[in-house]
Amino acid sequence: MSNDVSSILNQYQHRRDRLLDMLWQVQNRDGYISRPATEALAAGLNLSVLDVQETLSFYHFFHSRPSGEHKIYLADTVIARMNGYEAVREALEDAVGCQFGQVSVDGCFGLFDTHCIGLSDQEPAMLVDGIPFTHLDPAKVRHVITALKNGTTAQALANPQQLAEDSVEYIDNLVKTQVYHAGPIFFQDDFDIKAVVTDILAKRPEEVVYATSASKLRGRGGAGFSAGLKWQLCRDAPGKQKYLICNADEGEPGTYKDRVIMTKSPEQVFAGMIIAAYAIGAKEGIFYLRSEYAYLVPYLEAKLTDLRSQQLLGEQIQGRTDFSFDIRIQLGAGAYICGDESALIESCEGKRGTPRVKPPFPVQQGYLSQPTAVNNVETFATVARIMQKGAKWYEAMGTSTSAGTRLISVAGDVKKPGIYEIEWGSTLSDVLSLVGAENAHAVQISGPSGECVSVSKGAQRKFDYSDLSCNGSVMVFNQQRDLLAIVRDFIHFFMEESCGICVPCRAGNVALYDKINLIMNGHAVEQDLDEIIAWSNIIRSTSRCGLGTTSSKPILTTLNQFPEIYQSKLTQQQGPLLASFDLNAAMEGFAVASEALMPKTTKAAAGSQEAIK
Repeated sequence: MSNDVSSILNQYQHRRDRLLDMLWQVQNRDGYISRPATEALAAGLNLSVLDVQETLSFYHFFHSRPSGEHKIYLADTVIARMNGYEAVREALEDAVGCQFGQVSVDGCFGLFDTHCIGLSDQEPAMLVDGIPFTHLDPAKVRHVITALKNGTTAQALANPQQLAEDSVEYIDNLVKTQVYHAGPIFFQDDFDIKAVVTDILAKRPEEVVYATSASKLRGRGGAGFSAGLKWQLCRDAPGKQKYLICNADEGEPGTYKDRVIMTKSPEQVFAGMIIAAYAIGAKEGIFYLRSEYAYLVPYLEAKLTDLRSQQLLGEQIQGRTDFSFDIRIQLGAGAYICGDESALIESCEGKRGTPRVKPPFPVQQGYLSQPTAVNNVETFATVARIMQKGAKWYEAMGTSTSAGTRLISVAGDVKKPGIYEIEWGSTLSDVLSLVGAENAHAVQISGPSGECVSVSKGAQRKFDYSDLSCNGSVMVFNQQRDLLAIVRDFIHFFMEESCGICVPCRAGNVALYDKINLIMNGHAVEQDLDEIIAWSNIIRSTSRCGLGTTSSKPILTTLNQFPEIYQSKLTQQQGPLLASFDLNAAMEGFAVASEALMPKTTKAAAGSQEAIK
């Protein structure tokens, strides 16, 4: 076994659940994860090589072959395509001398596509060796590539002032996100984490659970499940140990609010985790951070170190012999499906991010088969504020079905893309006015997995769990945008990001993608729309996770809100053949195939007969 891999195994105590960390260390050291390294990891973890390869091959950002000294990932999103993506892509290929999906001849650059990297307010954007570069145009691309060729690192290029990597100034220098409308929960200056934690420890854990339930806080990860009820179920579940996980894997295209919370209010998030850990009886917390946000790690680690120095994390917090709790950061490796809490737990255990069959639910049997509570960044930050201000204070805001506020990430055809905190109950019209969307035609709520709303039909709809249950993303499109092209992009996203475990999801999303292309090419008939609806119902009802249950929504919601754009593309079926069937092309293909299969003697005879004629 390689001494280098052996030292990595020893660092993580040969724990199988830390396989992702080990793979990252190997790749960061060698540039990729070689077969010998894979074999050494397998031997050290008592796994088969196929076990390690199964995990390695699942994640977008792991490479099993040389992939360039500098790895460049360009975000391919509908927002990027609205802002010069194609020109940037061509400039990258021209500057490095290879196409996407390839490595340059000199091995210096690898070009790769990726989906949303949490920078929809400043696209086109790319990651170069994990460092973000935003507001790209061809000139900026050429400048970056020239500097890299001349020996400048991506980090030095993006940080000419040499700001400390663990400082908020460094993060703000890399990605400048505007918070346009701060409300009572987020980005306030009066949050004192030590005072909040001290106050919580003076209460019984049951009181903390009760207060969370009384506030009517619902999880901000998408499902909207009661946070207090989840904690109660986890607390009551039998198990040797309880675990707590913060889901910081926001991968929904158009969403970037959690990145801003982590940058501007990390103590508030960690305070929420400490509160939750005390409530459920957890000793260990995992902060699962998407790999696209790896540049936040030094900053977040510095915050955790500071909390330990204040006795707010670690052994016997604030001198309490009955409460010890610490947090470690687990870096993902590029898989949207890990936003599902059970897939995220599988990833935390060093496996493929494949969603589990439920029940049992994570609160019953989660990380390492123990009761586990999973909440997202916004939920934990909100909990901390509720404990500071009180459950009644929080419940008084919002509506009867949706208490409090909602943080939204806004992008698209607006004057002020950025972060907004709105109170539940705000209308779509209110929000569009707030963000400067003067000619809005369609609004995609909650990213591709959400709902596309016609502004002319739904301007007075409300942000509420009983109406527009927004999970944080608001993308605005004006009249000039091709909604069918946007739908196709969203369906392609789901097709690429499906884990593949459910056949209807794995194959059905490909079928839906083919259908939308058929429609756009003018070869679809009414029957195709009927089949889209029927197939969507199958995918939705048979998939084990949220990806499959929502992947058809881009088509279904636009079909509902904008039926005219589909009807205008339909054609009439002539005779028994489908409108998409090209008889002439098929006959030409048949002739070519027949020629290729014809025996040589027959071809010679046919040639002789032709000569006689």
